[in-house]
Amino acid sequence: MYKYYIDIAKKNGKKIFMHSDGYIIDIIPDLIELGLDALNCQILCMGAENPAKFKGKITFWGEIDRQHLLPYGSETDIENAVKSVYENLWQDGGCISQCEFGIGAKPENVMAVYRARENIRNH
Repeated sequence: MYKYYIDIAKKNGKKIFMHSDGYIIDIIPDLIELGLDALNCQILCMGAENPAKFKGKITFWGEIDRQHLLPYGSETDIENAVKSVYENLWQDGGCISQCEFGIGAKPENVMAVYRARENIRNH
């Protein structure tokens, strides 16, 4: 079924991405083989080092953990999470980093996400 949808998009000159909140590390090679362009998944819940082996083969789109890190993490925790995503998944692009400022998130932690990204970009 996924191959069918991917083929329709590709035939019409479109990129295609999927979303999953599950632990899907085992099926990422299949999704790449099917031609998926980007995958919105729980990068940090799977551990950013686990999908790292697919770096450069698919674009990862994931957010900084909004259930634990943004409401309860320290600024150092936030910086480490942003750094982990960058180091494990960024290769000539290949990673869309998201930060959702939802209910419960500490404003200072959301700002820490943006500062950490800016620090990475400037180095």
